[in-house]
Amino acid sequence: MGTLGKAREAPRKPCHGSRAGPKGRLEAKSTNSPLPAQPSLAQITQFRMMVSLGHLAKGASLDDLIDSCIQSFDADGNLCRSNQLLQVMLTMHRIIISSAELLQKLMNLYKDALEKNSPGICLKICYFVRYWITEFWIMFKMDASLTSTMEEFQDLVKANGEESHCHLIDTTQINSRDWSRKLTQRIKSNTSKKRKVSLLFDHLEPEELSEHLTYLEFKSFRRISFSDYQNYLVNSCVKENPTMERSIALCNGISQWVQLMVLSRPTPQLRAEVFIKFIHVAQKLHQLQNFNTLMAVIGGLCHSSISRLKETSSHVPHEINKVLGEMTELLSSCRNYDNYRRAYGECTHFKIPILGVHLKDLISLYEAMPDYLEDGKVNVQKLLALYNHINELVQLQDVAPPLDANKDLVHLLTLSLDLYYTEDEIYELSYAREPRNHRAPSVFKNYDLDQDGYISQEEFEKIAASFPFSFCVMDKDREGLISRDEITAYFMRASSIYSKLGLGFPHNFQETTYLKPTFCDNCAGFLWGVIKQGYRCKGGKYPEGR
Repeated sequence: MGTLGKAREAPRKPCHGSRAGPKGRLEAKSTNSPLPAQPSLAQITQFRMMVSLGHLAKGASLDDLIDSCIQSFDADGNLCRSNQLLQVMLTMHRIIISSAELLQKLMNLYKDALEKNSPGICLKICYFVRYWITEFWIMFKMDASLTSTMEEFQDLVKANGEESHCHLIDTTQINSRDWSRKLTQRIKSNTSKKRKVSLLFDHLEPEELSEHLTYLEFKSFRRISFSDYQNYLVNSCVKENPTMERSIALCNGISQWVQLMVLSRPTPQLRAEVFIKFIHVAQKLHQLQNFNTLMAVIGGLCHSSISRLKETSSHVPHEINKVLGEMTELLSSCRNYDNYRRAYGECTHFKIPILGVHLKDLISLYEAMPDYLEDGKVNVQKLLALYNHINELVQLQDVAPPLDANKDLVHLLTLSLDLYYTEDEIYELSYAREPRNHRAPSVFKNYDLDQDGYISQEEFEKIAASFPFSFCVMDKDREGLISRDEITAYFMRASSIYSKLGLGFPHNFQETTYLKPTFCDNCAGFLWGVIKQGYRCKGGKYPEGR
């Protein structure tokens, strides 16, 4: 295929460029006297936390960090110091140690305290575990090894007759909690479910459509927890991370839906009208500060299955193309998504980030900083930096979107986005709308002298003589006349058979830097990265990269 993804690369430092202006327009910013970069919320928070942690912020052994967490509680179980270290340790510890191993260390400390007859330390350890269970109970719901180790800890406490301690580390209440992070059942690729594009698009104005897309996006985004981000860092992928997979699937589904809605229209004029409407939807999404869905919509409109439609493009007004250019510049990966980062940083209150960009930042930070310092101490600054980046994303989940969604419309829209088209099927539809071989229309015009939309079988045979053999019978209704649609279908099938016979030109893949949202033609996934995000066929006979 023409566009292939490749491994992600570490981002470069952003530089000054354009920024998002009012109403979504991009304004040039002078580079003669650049302003100093403003620290992000994560950077400010990290500085404050480092001050509060004191000497620990410079690095500490794992045992010292655990001991400091235990000593955060007084004899009555109240926090006697800031809970920041507790938050960082319990959310980011898997970078250096598994949850089960951390609990095992606490269990060993409990045993040592029993042997030394230190009931106060035993009690504080139980307070620490209680805090863990209360604040991060989802970990105990998802991690089987942690659950098994917790059962061993409970047995140890029971064996020593400490009923109050048993009550503190009780986990039975976890199963009674309402778990809102329900997972979507995965659909098998060979499903036979009926496929159709919903008519809902025609009945919603751009503002309504953008609001309901934003509602769906926020609903998916708010399900991603601290544990999901931590799992992503540890595994370096979203595999076996259903909430992230669901969010990515929604983004890809919206992009595919945009393509299908455009391609569902039979004429260039009608396809252009759908294209224009989606540009208005994109403008509303920008106003709502929903950058993730904005990326999906613009990515769909810029996908090669749509951008190759020259006849459709001829019906799109100049001002619409100008807005599209501004949007693609806003979302461009150029200078490490500099334009997007500026626009995102200027937004306040409700906003939905481009998840892939921030996940890339997390991975880059995770790989750039070592887990341990030269003296063998834990790199606390790395834990703090990762924690603050994740916390900044998680805090966005508490800001409700400024809109009212109709639940019935949300349900219908969800069904509309539940598509089962392959990438090849979308391209097949694209080439059916506007065939790649433009000889067919021009040849047809040369033979259709009376301009009635038909040519005779004899005239068609003159056209078919250009090929070494005939592929099919053209006159389906056997009336002796062949329509424009029939000859177009003929050239489509001819092109397909030539390709299967190996008569086409081979692909010549080369590394490519994409400056606008681009999707892989092979897996349909979005190409993340800063430069050289993938490969593209440079063969002269494959200008569309297919």
